[in-house]
Amino acid sequence: MLLKGRQSWEYDHRPVILGTGTVVGPFEGQGPLSGDFDHIHEELSIGQDSWEKAERALFEEAAQLAAQKAGLSMNQVQFLVAGDLMNQIISSTFAARTLAVPFIGVFGACSTSMLSLAVAAMLVDSGAATYAMAATSSHNASAEKQFRYPTEYGSQKPPTAQFTVTGAGAALLGKTGNGPVVTAATLGKIVDLGVKDPFNMGAAMAPAAVDTIMAHMSDLNRSPDYYDLIVTGDLSKVGYQLALELFAKEGFPIDKTVYGDCGMMIYDYGKQQVQAGASGCACSAVVTYGHLLNRMQRGELKRILVVATGALLSTISYQQGESIPCIAHAVAIESGVN
Repeated sequence: MLLKGRQSWEYDHRPVILGTGTVVGPFEGQGPLSGDFDHIHEELSIGQDSWEKAERALFEEAAQLAAQKAGLSMNQVQFLVAGDLMNQIISSTFAARTLAVPFIGVFGACSTSMLSLAVAAMLVDSGAATYAMAATSSHNASAEKQFRYPTEYGSQKPPTAQFTVTGAGAALLGKTGNGPVVTAATLGKIVDLGVKDPFNMGAAMAPAAVDTIMAHMSDLNRSPDYYDLIVTGDLSKVGYQLALELFAKEGFPIDKTVYGDCGMMIYDYGKQQVQAGASGCACSAVVTYGHLLNRMQRGELKRILVVATGALLSTISYQQGESIPCIAHAVAIESGVN
């Protein structure tokens, strides 16, 4: 693995994504990407007696699916790199207890999908692991309960608000095999626009996404047209438009033909009431490990850059009037066989 520029890694041995698992809730199953998910649950409770336990069940199922599709058992996985939105990342830690895999907990809020993938790829590329798994999860009801208002409260939301994805995504990486390969990663810097509104995450996260994408291109001496598709994690309508404006202000050559957002893909704006679009750790995870990798398998995409975005607020920081620091982590995935 090589350090490129200030904040990017280029993986010498190009770790292979051997298997993925994507599990979602009923609302996500009503969206346009339903055919790309491994399992769609019919009930939001996932057969559990709390929202937190339901999210944990989603996580465990996605991890097991990724291992099964790779033809491996969880006992063969050396490290699980994971995190989520819950306090003390309890969805990941409690699932790791069940899965019984050595655990590396990471937190990047909704950027955790690519943060965990970058770290898992580093472990495999460096020889520190033969197999490493990256995973994350979110649940609409558990996230609303912790960060805003419980869904039972029936609180009204402004148009800038986003709808947290109920789901979990996991990817199992190995040194060799058939599948798409992880070629590079750019770890983001904290960027704070000064937004204090927890119902406007897209605007808060957009500058971090732009900063990381520009750093990635600079560090690796690439231009946006190197990729067939560049997607941000969950900026949704508000953040996506702001990102386009910030790119234009910087004179950065990117447009809608190559740039999309996972938060705008997973739901049907015409049929589902999701305000600005989707959010949550699972948003970029299930869209990437399901929809985008399926498109790569069909030969529709050869090179993608996934830039997962995260708002690093807490319930305490928001109540104390702090602004929302944000971050974005980018991972390049390419078709190929090692």
